[in-house]
Amino acid sequence: MQRNRRPSPQTVNVLRALAADPARWRYGYDLATEVHLKSGSLYPILVRLADRGLLETSWEPGVGSRPPRHLYRLTGAGREFVAALTAARRDRSAAHPHRRLSEA
Repeated sequence: MQRNRRPSPQTVNVLRALAADPARWRYGYDLATEVHLKSGSLYPILVRLADRGLLETSWEPGVGSRPPRHLYRLTGAGREFVAALTAARRDRSAAHPHRRLSEA
């Protein structure tokens, strides 16, 4: 069963970070730094997004002493989902022009 709830603000921030350059593979630490989330919050979001088909994942082999890294990027469905979120936000803002941005 698919849920129709709006994604959390943290999830939206992760999606937007990935959408800034959708073809680029990103790793968790890079995303965590950009969106200011700790790993305990970020990785469950990434797993849920991947489980829903919005992210594709890959492993980058370790080099020297650096261990392998898990990489993420948006799928086509993920890019469409981010576009729909952006459009919905614009629609809500247009419907409520005096609403504070934090409420939109």
